Amino acid sequence: MHPITNAMVVPHPPIFLPNIGQGREAEAQPILDAYRAAAQKLIASQPETVVIVSPHAPSYFDYIQISSGKEGVGDLRAFGDSIDRFQIRYDTELIEEISAMCLQEDVPAGPLGKQDGLLDHGTMVPLYFLKDLPTSTRFIRIGIGGVNARLHYQLGSIVQRAAAKLGRRVAIVGSGDLSHCQKEDGAYGFKACGPVYDENMMRVLKTGNFLALLSIPERDSDEAMVCGQKSFCVLAGALDGLAVMASEGAHAAPFGVGYGVVSYAPLGSDPLRHFLITANAQARADYEARVAREDDYVKLARTTINNEIEKNELTLPSMDLPEKLLKERAGVFVSIYENGRLRGCIGTTSPTRECVASEIVSNAIAAATRDPRFPAIQPWELESLEIHVDVLGPASRIDSSDSLDPKRYGVIVTKGNKRGLLLPDLEGVDTVDEQLSIAKQKAGLDPNEPDCVLERFEVERHI
Repeated sequence: MHPITNAMVVPHPPIFLPNIGQGREAEAQPILDAYRAAAQKLIASQPETVVIVSPHAPSYFDYIQISSGKEGVGDLRAFGDSIDRFQIRYDTELIEEISAMCLQEDVPAGPLGKQDGLLDHGTMVPLYFLKDLPTSTRFIRIGIGGVNARLHYQLGSIVQRAAAKLGRRVAIVGSGDLSHCQKEDGAYGFKACGPVYDENMMRVLKTGNFLALLSIPERDSDEAMVCGQKSFCVLAGALDGLAVMASEGAHAAPFGVGYGVVSYAPLGSDPLRHFLITANAQARADYEARVAREDDYVKLARTTINNEIEKNELTLPSMDLPEKLLKERAGVFVSIYENGRLRGCIGTTSPTRECVASEIVSNAIAAATRDPRFPAIQPWELESLEIHVDVLGPASRIDSSDSLDPKRYGVIVTKGNKRGLLLPDLEGVDTVDEQLSIAKQKAGLDPNEPDCVLERFEVERHI
């Protein structure tokens, strides 16, 4: 018999509990009915241990925390409920086995980090619907991290394999809400991407197409204000290699937040559903195609970053590089992007090294490891990075902002000993006023600071 007995994707709004909703929960009656049905299926599968993955458990950028200790306790007084209380006992043996496997497979997950024993509402709301589980049931609570979807999926597959090794019957709960921006009068307002995201996600979940789940960009999730996507990836990983029967489920957004319910019954092994192999191969192919398009400037920056992060090894510019890189001197900015979002950017406004190549090496390392706005790049991020190298031309002073063009010129703003620089042609910077405002803020000045010295410059951009 397979160790995974059942799985369910469910939301976690506290308003679903009668002591909080005070009757308003009836506005989500179809979701509540589906929730109760999914919970009863999970209970009927007779798991010995229930794993709840919650995006509101402790979270770290570079680590997925598994709650440790003997038990977790919590209540919902923060939501106005002074009655409902929750206490669960952890399956310490299975937690230890999962953590050991994560260590062996270089998956950044386990019991490290602050452990206070307190449960979050993303865990307690599902527990409310699972209150008919036998008192002998043990639990595992897993948070989510900043690591990518594929590592969350791999953690789920480790849960499955650890359960099999210990002969444990385990059910999985992927706790998470969908888009939070689906009503003008909702707490988060309305964005057109919200309903679109929900429709796509529910189609993926109801068909059990977990390869498509791993392909949904995090940028889409962020834009639609979603909290559950990575929870669902852990659940999907726990079902890796299994044929599943998915329930029809339910979906609605009665309070402006998308709520989806889908239940899964494992049907047996299916070698075509080892989706992580395919997802990793696709990610590698995308990476190699990206690298093949890069010129010598970007290739040098990428090699420098890869060697620094993977090997702690300094890259020395090769003498085979083009003469411009080895003979010319200039200020250089290295910008790193991940999933379309800035991940690091460090540069020099004028040359500080003997050549452009050395300038790239120095600033690539700094952008990857020492940009104070971001944590250092981690090994699991390397394949997803996009890198830009801007070689700066000489700056010239201008008399007024009329001489600026944010698409063509970068700007340097100076007042006293404060100085801020903004590169040209940046996404979301379309006007001179926007460009100056951001540059002044980077200098530590008020966005409307008057009487600043302005300089403009052009760049040679390599992407």
